[in-house]
Amino acid sequence: MSNNMGILDTKRPEFDKLMTDIAEYAVNYEINSDLAYDTARSCLIDTIACGILALEHPECTKLLGPVVPGAEFRPLGAKVPGTSFQLDPERAAFNIGCIARWLDFNDTWLAAEWGHPSDNLGAIWAVGDYLSRKNISEGKEPLKVKDILTAMIKAHEIQGILALENCFNIEGLDHVLLVRIASTAVAAAMLGGTMEEVRNAVSHAWIDGGALRCYRHAPNTGSRKSWAAGDASSRGVNLALKALSGEMGYPSALTADYWGYQDVKMKKQKEKGEVLHIPQAFESYVMENILFKISFPAEFHAQTACECAMTLHPYVKDKIDEIEKIIITTQESGHRIINKVGPLNNYADRDHCIQYMVAYPLIFGKLTADSYTDEAASDPRIDKLRELTDVQVDDRYTKEYLEADKRSIANAVQVFFKDGTSTEKIEVEYPIGHRLRRDDGIPLLNEKYKNALKTKFSAKTCKEIEAISFEQKTIEAMNFNEFSDLFSFV
Repeated sequence: MSNNMGILDTKRPEFDKLMTDIAEYAVNYEINSDLAYDTARSCLIDTIACGILALEHPECTKLLGPVVPGAEFRPLGAKVPGTSFQLDPERAAFNIGCIARWLDFNDTWLAAEWGHPSDNLGAIWAVGDYLSRKNISEGKEPLKVKDILTAMIKAHEIQGILALENCFNIEGLDHVLLVRIASTAVAAAMLGGTMEEVRNAVSHAWIDGGALRCYRHAPNTGSRKSWAAGDASSRGVNLALKALSGEMGYPSALTADYWGYQDVKMKKQKEKGEVLHIPQAFESYVMENILFKISFPAEFHAQTACECAMTLHPYVKDKIDEIEKIIITTQESGHRIINKVGPLNNYADRDHCIQYMVAYPLIFGKLTADSYTDEAASDPRIDKLRELTDVQVDDRYTKEYLEADKRSIANAVQVFFKDGTSTEKIEVEYPIGHRLRRDDGIPLLNEKYKNALKTKFSAKTCKEIEAISFEQKTIEAMNFNEFSDLFSFV
């Protein structure tokens, strides 16, 4: 028998523990780590830098703005950094997530699954800015930037801990699934959701399933990989708002026989006796250990390979035609996802090809966003070096890539010449954006931010923004809507 809504009148099961844990953490957990907050501030400005740099690319900016012309949302809407757009929080989340992710230059998390936790800033910024402006209109206090940093720490943690031992790519699913889960949970909590409402929202995020990874791999590689995270983050806002309107949740969305997420979407892992799980509690581990992309806009498994190639450039730049062979030694994950032979059809192919990302700096001594354009790729020496490159796996690299106290992303590059000579084998185990290289990395991250600001703002405005951005106590105490205003042309 069913009621007048068509819902069966049967006793519903208890909520799956994983969804309860996510909701409990999003709503009630108190962050007490100074390291997490300091790293979150660096993550915030780094993500802003990535978004501002993306605005130089028409392929990105054509996707921005309201859902249809004229559908902006003033005065309560969230502002999109580096633009004049002020949009409803769902559409703003897409815009902000899109620009943050476009250049593949924002932070990274690598484990059994990989991804980019700062993708969640789309939802967090949009909801935080909207709530701040709405609160002010009602005579209430706006959110502080510290509230945004707290939400970032929690979104990073949810996405990253879920990624530690659960592999979705092996099922053909894209990692933006975890952006949707984290954005949904954190957005619902920011909007004032109870633990029950947040849990209901999270159940919908799992029920959505997952995007296919085909847009990241040949022969279908394309620009969707640059806006997929914005799409997932905005969906998180959508689901959060539905749950807060009273929409019901689905308690066994993960574990229901036959129809649940595990049975439908994780068949390969379930065959091995593995089910969705987290190996440690949600705290602040992920933000404290996040990987920053500082030197190169390149897929993270190749960051250290690019660094090796830059080191070798002075020794090979005048001998490119004399190269007989290049050996890249990498981890199993890097070998599996960015080892690409044959034609590369577009930008999206090139910035996920380890052979390309090594060949270019060997020849030119640099690797920037412009290095992946059709014009840059037309130099025949690049494909020649790709053909001469052998990509091999080092078992130690693979092992230490997964070890919690290391999380290395090692690569080595060696160049062999036709006369029988060779360069040294250059090995880099930890990229400059790694936790173990923070002293080297943070000054360069700050320069990345400063250089990005210069592309959009006057010297006076840059100085004002920098004075706030680099002072932890100052930025934490600032009203978030006022911080957002700094980057807006409204």
